[in-house]
Parts: sequence; C-alpha cells; structure tokens
Amino acid sequence: MKETGSSKIYRYELTVPESAVDMNGHVNNVVYVQWMQDVAILHSKATGGTRAMHKDGGTWVVHSHKIEYLRPAFTGEEVVALTWVVNFRRVRSIRRHKFFRKSDNTLLARGETEWVFVDAESGTPRKIPEEVMRLFPLVSKDEEP
Repeated sequence: MKETGSSKIYRYELTVPESAVDMNGHVNNVVYVQWMQDVAILHSKATGGTRAMHKDGGTWVVHSHKIEYLRPAFTGEEVVALTWVVNFRRVRSIRRHKFFRKSDNTLLARGETEWVFVDAESGTPRKIPEEVMRLFPLVSKDEEP
C-alpha cells in the first residue's frame, strides 16, 4: 500500500487481497465502497483535515454513496485509487473517486460520496469550519483525473 499525491488529488495504491474477491471471482462491489471511505480518511489524515476536524469538535458522516462499476479487478492486481473534493456547501461536501488497474490504466470504478459535517457529541449537522475547508483545495471538473 502506497500513498502519494498532492492535497488536491490524493493517490493511494493497493494490491487486491484474496479477501476482497467474491464468488464471482472479482472484487466485490461493497469492497469498492469500503475503499472509497478508506482513501477519504487517509486523504484527510494526510492533509491535516482529521486533526482540524477533531480540534473543532466535529466529524464527518456519510449521507450517500454513488458508484459505477466498469471493469472487474482480481486477486493480486495493483489498483490505483484517486480521490478529491469538488465542493463544500454549508454542512455538506462532495468527494469523488476513481479506481484504475495499474498495469493497463483501465478505469475499474468511479463514484462519489456526499459527506455531512456534524457535531461529534450531538450528531447534529453544523457548518463546515473554514480551517477544515482550507485544507482541501477544490478540484474543478476541468482538473478531474
């Protein structure tokens, strides 16, 4: 597992473990959703966003995931996961994801998650702090990988 990239577009590389493969012989659909969450958390830690969020007494919760599965991935293949933030709207933020097979750059899946910023104690939605937003420069449609 290897992470790289700027704070704008985060890149994470992983090797598909046997445990990710289902009875159809390829990576199970829910594994991609788990990877979406995992790389979002890694990106947040890498930028200091997790520290700033906790300092402010907030946390992120998922409102929704959308994902499109395009090609299968198999045990042992190297996968490149990319993630980036496209907007902030008061208490919500959209983060996008793309997963590629490293060997041939085939797009395997793409998706997005809508996150809601909430008070860590009460779970009540609250305005995203400026300090947190500053740590995630937005990626415009033109800049998307």
